[in-house]
Amino acid sequence: MRLIKVATCNLNQWAMDFDCNMKNIKESITKAKEAGAVIRLGPELEITGYGCEDHFLELDTVTHAWDCLKELLLGDWTDGLLCSFGMPVIKDSERYNCQILCLNRKIVMIRPKMWLANDGNYRELRWFTAWKQKDHLEDFLLPPEVSEVLSQTTVPFGYGYLQFLDTAVAAEVCEELFCPMPPHAELALNGVEVFMNASGSHHQLRKLDVRLRAFIGATHTRGGVYMYSNHQGCDGGRLYYDGCACIVVNGDVVGQGSQFSLKDVELVVAQIDLDAVASLRGSISSFQEQASCKRKISSVAVPFKLCQSFNIQMALSSPLKIRYHSPEEEIAFGPACWLWDYLRRSGASGFLLPLSGGADSSSVAAIVGCMCQLVVKEIASGDEQVKADAIRIGNYTSGHFPSDSKELAKRLFYTVFMGSENSSEATTTRAKVLADEIGAWHLNVSIDGVVSALLTLFQTLTGKRPRYKIDGGSNIENLGLQNIQARIRMILAFMFASLLPWVHNKPGFYLVLGSSNVDEALRGYLTKYDCSSADINPIGSISKTDLRAFLKWAAIHLGYPSLAGIEAAPPTAELEPIRANYSQLDEVDMGMTYEELSVYGRLRKIFRCGPVSMFKNLCFKWGATLSPSEVADKVKHFFKYYSINRHKMTVLTPSYHAESYSPEDNRFDLRQFLYNARWPYQFRKIDELVRESDGDRVAAAISTSAGNENVNVTRGGGMGVVAAGSGDPKAGF
Repeated sequence: MRLIKVATCNLNQWAMDFDCNMKNIKESITKAKEAGAVIRLGPELEITGYGCEDHFLELDTVTHAWDCLKELLLGDWTDGLLCSFGMPVIKDSERYNCQILCLNRKIVMIRPKMWLANDGNYRELRWFTAWKQKDHLEDFLLPPEVSEVLSQTTVPFGYGYLQFLDTAVAAEVCEELFCPMPPHAELALNGVEVFMNASGSHHQLRKLDVRLRAFIGATHTRGGVYMYSNHQGCDGGRLYYDGCACIVVNGDVVGQGSQFSLKDVELVVAQIDLDAVASLRGSISSFQEQASCKRKISSVAVPFKLCQSFNIQMALSSPLKIRYHSPEEEIAFGPACWLWDYLRRSGASGFLLPLSGGADSSSVAAIVGCMCQLVVKEIASGDEQVKADAIRIGNYTSGHFPSDSKELAKRLFYTVFMGSENSSEATTTRAKVLADEIGAWHLNVSIDGVVSALLTLFQTLTGKRPRYKIDGGSNIENLGLQNIQARIRMILAFMFASLLPWVHNKPGFYLVLGSSNVDEALRGYLTKYDCSSADINPIGSISKTDLRAFLKWAAIHLGYPSLAGIEAAPPTAELEPIRANYSQLDEVDMGMTYEELSVYGRLRKIFRCGPVSMFKNLCFKWGATLSPSEVADKVKHFFKYYSINRHKMTVLTPSYHAESYSPEDNRFDLRQFLYNARWPYQFRKIDELVRESDGDRVAAAISTSAGNENVNVTRGGGMGVVAAGSGDPKAGF
């Protein structure tokens, strides 16, 4: 037997906070050594943090990373432990995203990333160069300040693997696992048995299965040990890195870390018999044949043994049942952990939420409540870092600390219902009841006086006073009156967030939370600079459909029963007067349902459809219930308002990223914001397709009628049928 114990980890790093990052790295190494591991794998770019973005272009960032690595190598951190550290490296004039493989206070190899992530939220080609020399390893000249203290001048640099006395180990960095021809395929044919994947992978609803299937597939047909390490938490931006460090052996998951956690360091350890890898490979004829004619990959000889022989005291790790969270749990735990990281690292003392009693703001309130529950649970389990952060943020004194989530919420969560003459008693009550269930400090405010003051000022200046549409006003007046209410709420929210702590003799300031969802952003169904304008938004990339499912789940599993009634209520902005014969409804205002918006968003972003291709796709999807003309009207209506409102995305509150069709302008969806909203060329093409479709249907109906009734058709009708059959329905009509 060749027994080997390996350790991988989730680390909650913070971009550009080298002290924080080094503390977590050292703690993970200490835990790995205590567990008896001989390999320790950390996340991609763990020394700097993954989300540095344009800080990677600064030479200081690279220099600081070398200083940190030097500190790790001068101590006993790598004694008897193969460590893979992620950091940027400049070779010649190029900057590379690298894994630094270290053992016994020496750098044994530097592995640059060959395939860079450069889509969606990722811009690695903006900061790094992909390593393209796959046929040999080069000598890398270490920086003088590093070589002098290590007594090491050069290091093998490039694509290759480490050949130990008893096994072979290689790195495969994040995106490389998912490319069409992943490195692990040919590395396995070269005898590599242990693969180390350092990753910076963010959370997205329903995404984890894709990642795990890739790990399993990497070793299922070719054998091997696949180690995966990831960041976990908010490192300074919109993304939440969702951990789930894993160890997979021959297609079986034998170690899996948490996906959502408040811990700064989490270790996953497994003990494996590498003879099981050799046995599987030896039993697969095709593997043997391909290995016999493989392309030779460069290697670095390391005169060191990683494995132990048979030892009855070293129990082998067994296959586990993979743990998945439901989408509702993902919505609860992902944004909750992200909010906690943001809160503890921003210097703020809490959150303020304009709570309308509707589905969106209630979802945000429930997520904050979930955050408080997680904090109390983690403190109870003995996490001293979470406890220290909670004591500081909650301003606890005399040795007290949070032990009840509602009591904690009272200290760090304000909710404000800002009602007007258009608000219903139902939403007012729902907001109050939910705030009480969570434990938030709740305030009920009427904004009618402020609205009236502004309208009086306007009337004094212009001699006119706008009216709602239902009271005889125009569309312009109606919209203006709604926007005044929405924007006043934004001003009041920031005023309360900055001054309420002062009123209550609390230190610091509160962050304003936004609550617009991804579908409303996609449609532009929000007022620019209204109460959706905030410091951060935990649901800004979550669909309305998913939020409603979350509310049902949270009513039971988070213990906030009022959410069930909130979910059942029809969505309304309550910005227009309620009358016996009229009540403002979101879907009526938008001219489309939330379910339709999700479909439009996925076709637009994920499948990259313009108006014409979206029309064609929807003809197939909705063709059983809608005619081509009706589909065309829906597509045109969507693109009209998508275009008119695209400018709102330039000021959209930074949102937790959770959905693959987010329209967020600053990072994820790089399209212009000034459009010709008439789309004259594209809509004309849709009209032509509709006429062709109508012609085909008429021609088909005539043909069917003629065949069934056995009657003669007129000459013109006959020409129409022939023309339709030839592919030009316009010829006969």
